Amino acid sequence: MKRLIQTLFVLAWGVASLVARAQMPQAPDVAAKAYLLLDVTANQVLAAKDPDTAVEPASLTKLMTAYLVFDALRSGKISLKQTLPVSERASKMPGSRMFIDPKMKVPVEDLVKGMVVQSGNDATMALAEGVGGSAERFVQMMNDQAKVLGMKQTRYMNPEGQAAPGHTTSVRDLSILATRLMRDFPEQQTYFAIKKYRYPGTPAANESNRNLLLFRDPTVDGLATGHTQNAGYCLVATAKRDFPNVGARRLLSIVVGTDSENARANESQKLLNWGYTAFDAVKLFEANQAVATPAVWKGQANVLKLGTFTPLVVAVPAGSASQLKTQLVRPDPLVAPFAKGQAVGAVKVLRGDQPLLDVPLFALEGVEQAGVLGRAWDALRLWIK
Repeated sequence: MKRLIQTLFVLAWGVASLVARAQMPQAPDVAAKAYLLLDVTANQVLAAKDPDTAVEPASLTKLMTAYLVFDALRSGKISLKQTLPVSERASKMPGSRMFIDPKMKVPVEDLVKGMVVQSGNDATMALAEGVGGSAERFVQMMNDQAKVLGMKQTRYMNPEGQAAPGHTTSVRDLSILATRLMRDFPEQQTYFAIKKYRYPGTPAANESNRNLLLFRDPTVDGLATGHTQNAGYCLVATAKRDFPNVGARRLLSIVVGTDSENARANESQKLLNWGYTAFDAVKLFEANQAVATPAVWKGQANVLKLGTFTPLVVAVPAGSASQLKTQLVRPDPLVAPFAKGQAVGAVKVLRGDQPLLDVPLFALEGVEQAGVLGRAWDALRLWIK
């Protein structure tokens, strides 16, 4: 191994070490039991309080129900126009409802809107029974999916979020779920931005989305609210704002355990505004841009193009972009074959001498093995080297 770490490039030189060690921005006071602010575009946590403490998710549970419903739609297990029956159990669900009854056969798309916009427990149960065959089977699917996503503090006992012993999550787990929900099912994102909805033939009550930020901030487009006596008032809110040289930048705020519907909106807005102003987004590389082209041995190509398949954006304290530098970490020598998309090393992003994040690099193109003579020649060259 000749060397593992190579400096790729430095965005600015001569930054004083005292400036480089400048503290991260101080988060505002947030009146919540726990919270987390995530820069989704940069995949960086900007602020958090008790992110791994067990909390009751209340109706934020419906984000996982939505994930599984969207997955069933994508796989063709159900369709948006397909109607589902409304069981007695679903029609008698306590709490918030869309007011459907067993005489109705409701299209899946309307049930999704009833669940997302009205936070309808009856719509949620009808979807759970339709996708899982039974609520109990669907809950098992929820817990299995939570494990797949890496939600270590989460355990579901029902699909709608009614308080139950052992029904818990954490704000970090909620950030994982919300991020994957948006990333895996971008075509379904518009449901979470609907401000009002009512299914024909049902009462006009409860038709407004409880996410007050949808009515206050035009950049907010989701995601979910929750409330029980023990959980307090909870909100997962996401906003997307455009910035020069970066484009759309998405932040995600999660607050749980606030005192009122208005408080959860205010505290979420406070976090979002702070995140956008206290941090700058810096695009280091474009999607599919070759970050490095190291030499390849025993391959049909002489170099391996390394990069990322999405733009590499980092969030840094406002005004500190000039302190950024990157380092490439990779094995040496690189010996073919390499498949397109194969992880090969990483790029370390630093602010001064402070590590910010490590980003895996992937082979942007495959490199097949050379023929017998080519491999033999490179083997000799490597031996001499």
